[in-house]
Amino acid sequence: MSQRLTALITSKRSAWAVILLALILSGLAFAAGPAERDPSVTDSLPDGAESTTATALAEQLPQQDDSTAVILFTAASGSLTDGQLDELTALATDLTGSQSGQSAPDAQAGQDGSAGQDGQRGGPPPITVSDDGTAAVVVTPVEATTATDTSAAVTDLRERLADDTPDGVDVGVTGPSAIQADLAAVFEGADFRLLGATATVVATLLVVTYRSPVLWIFPLLVIGTGDRVASIAATTVLKATGTAWDESTTGILSVLVFGAGTNYALLLISRYRDELRRTADRREALATSLTRTAHAVLASATTVVVGVLTLLLSAFPTTRGLGLACAVGIVVAVLYALVVLPAVLSYLGRWVFWPQVPREGQETLSDGRSLWRRIGDRVAARPAAFVAGALLVLAVGAAGISQVRLGLPDAEQFLDTPESITTGERLGESFPAGSTNPTSVLTRDDVAEVQQRVEGTDGVALVRPSGSTEDGDLAGLSVTLADAPDTDAAEQTVRDLRAALDGTDSYVGGSTAEAIDAEAAYTDDQLTIMPLALGLVLIALVGLLRSLVAPVLLVATVVATFLASLGLSWWVFTGVFGFTALGGNAPLFAFLFLVALGVDYNIFLVTRAREEWPAHGTREGMLRALAATGGVITSAGILLAAVFAVLGVLPLVVLAQIGTIICIGVLLDTLLVRTVLVPALALLLGDRFWWPRDSRQPRHAA
Repeated sequence: MSQRLTALITSKRSAWAVILLALILSGLAFAAGPAERDPSVTDSLPDGAESTTATALAEQLPQQDDSTAVILFTAASGSLTDGQLDELTALATDLTGSQSGQSAPDAQAGQDGSAGQDGQRGGPPPITVSDDGTAAVVVTPVEATTATDTSAAVTDLRERLADDTPDGVDVGVTGPSAIQADLAAVFEGADFRLLGATATVVATLLVVTYRSPVLWIFPLLVIGTGDRVASIAATTVLKATGTAWDESTTGILSVLVFGAGTNYALLLISRYRDELRRTADRREALATSLTRTAHAVLASATTVVVGVLTLLLSAFPTTRGLGLACAVGIVVAVLYALVVLPAVLSYLGRWVFWPQVPREGQETLSDGRSLWRRIGDRVAARPAAFVAGALLVLAVGAAGISQVRLGLPDAEQFLDTPESITTGERLGESFPAGSTNPTSVLTRDDVAEVQQRVEGTDGVALVRPSGSTEDGDLAGLSVTLADAPDTDAAEQTVRDLRAALDGTDSYVGGSTAEAIDAEAAYTDDQLTIMPLALGLVLIALVGLLRSLVAPVLLVATVVATFLASLGLSWWVFTGVFGFTALGGNAPLFAFLFLVALGVDYNIFLVTRAREEWPAHGTREGMLRALAATGGVITSAGILLAAVFAVLGVLPLVVLAQIGTIICIGVLLDTLLVRTVLVPALALLLGDRFWWPRDSRQPRHAA
C-alpha cells in the first residue's frame, strides 16, 4: 500500500471522509439487500451427468416423482385392525383426491385389480398394506414449484395427519418432497443463528486477546458490517453473472469473511500497539503499521482469492457459486480491514487499549523475551530434532486417511435425524427398501421395451409408469429398488440398469444415480482443482517472497497439515460421532480453505522475518519474527478455528464435517507448523531459506 494512500486513510483531515463513504456505501448495500436466487433442479448436480439429464427431462413430465410424499401408517402395537384400515383408506382417498388411482410405488397388493384390504374394486387402492399387517403406505402428490412451497405443503400435510390419523396408529411422512422439506428446514433462520454464534465467538475471543473492555468493539463492528456487505455484494455478483448458489453458500461465506477479516484486524492492531511503543505520534504509528501490515495482508488475501477461484472449474454449479462468492467476500474483508478500520482507529487515542495502554519507550514484542521467543530459542538449539518431531506428529495424524470413506448415507445427513429419515427407515422394515426414494428412468424410446429391460434387471422390485409428455416423445418410469437408495447394492442395481439400457435413448436418475454421478464428479474436481490451487498459491508465494525454497517449503507444510487434519478428523467422526463416511465435497472444501488460510499465517510470519533479515540475518530475524507475531497469529488461529467450528450450529452433517476438518487443521498449523516446523526449517537452512533472492550478505554481517 502506497504511503500516499496510507496517509489518506489515517490523516485527521481525510479519515472522516473514508468513514462517511463506508457508512454510505454500507447503507446502500443494506437497503438493496441480498439478491434473490432463481434455483434450478440441477444446481447441485454435476454438469453433463446422466442423472442431471434425467432430472432436467423429468421437469417436462406432468407429474414428477420428486413432487410426491410417502405417508407411512404403523400400528402402535400389533397389526392394523379392520376398523383402522377403513379409516385410513378414507383418509388416503381424501388426501390423494383425483390421484387416488395411483398405487404406492412399492405396492405388492391390489395389482391384479382386486380390492386388497380396502374393499374397493375396479382399480388399485389408494393405500397399500404390508404383508405382516403392521404398516400401510400412501403416496400422494405435493403441488409445489419451489423449495419454500414444498416445505409449506409438507408441513400442512403433517399437521393434517396429526389431527386425522386414528387412535392407535403412528404416522410419518417421507419420500422426495419430505426429504426436501426437512433439508429446507435446516436453513430456516440459519443466517441469523450462524451470524449470532459467529459474532459471539469472535467477541469473546477478541476480549480475551486484547484484554481490554473497549478495544474489541471497533474491529467487531467494522468486520461485522463488512460481513453483511460481503453477503449482499456476493449474491449480487452471482445473480449478475448467472452463477448458481444455495442456502449453504452465504453461511460458509459469512464464516470465511468473519474469520479472515478478524485475522487481518488482529494483525493490524497488534502491529499498531507495537509501533505505539516506538513512536510518540499515534497517527504516525498507525500509518507505519498500516504500511507494513498491508503487504502481508494483501499477499495472504491474494492467495485466498486465487485458491477459492479454482472452484470455478468444478462440475457442480453451486460449488462454482461458492468459489466466486468467497472471492468477493475476501475482497470486501480486506477493504474493511485495511481501509475502514484504520480510519476508525485514527480517531481513537491510546486510551482504547485500556487498561494496558502502550507508551513510547516500552519494550516491543520483537525485542522482548515473550513465550514465543523462548519457544523459538528452544527450536533454534535443535532445529533438526524439532523438524523430525513435527513431521512425525503430522504423519501420525495423517495415518487415518487410509480409512476415509466418501459418500454420506441419507440417514447420516442430519445431526438431528428428521422425520423423513426415521420414517424411511421404518418403511424399509415392511416394504421394499427403495420405496422411500424411487429411481427414475426417462426415455424417448418405446416405453414398453424399456420397461421390459428395467423389469429384467436384478435388484428391481417394481416398475410403474410415471407419466409422459402430451406428444408422447418423452416418458418416465418410476423404479422401486429392492435395497435402500444409499446402499452399495442399490448403486450396483443402478449401474446394471444403465448397462441394460445401453444403446437406448434413456437416462437413469434419482438419488442413487445422483450419488454415483456425484462421487465421480467429486473425484474429477479433486484431481483438477487441488493441484491447480497448489500451483497458483505457490506462484503467488514466489512472487511475494521472490525466492523458490521458502515457497515450496511453505506449501509443503500446508499440504502436510491438511493430510493430518483429515486423518485426525476421520478418527473424530467415526470414534466420537459414529459417522460412517465423509460428505463427498468435504475434502475439497477443507483442502482449499486450509491451503489458502494456512498459507496466511506462514505469510504473516515469513514476511516479518524477511523484514528483520537485513539487520539481523535469517536466524535472529526468524526468532524476532516469531516473538513479534507469535501471540497475534496464535490468537488469530484459535479465533479462525472457533469460527469454522461454528458451522456445527447448522444440523447438516457435511457442513459440520467441513468445519471440523478446518478447525483441526488451523489449530495444527497455528500451534505446530507455524510455531515449530517453519521456524525450524528456516533455522536449519539459514540464508538458503531465501534462495535465490538477495545473494548478497545482509547489513548485520557486513
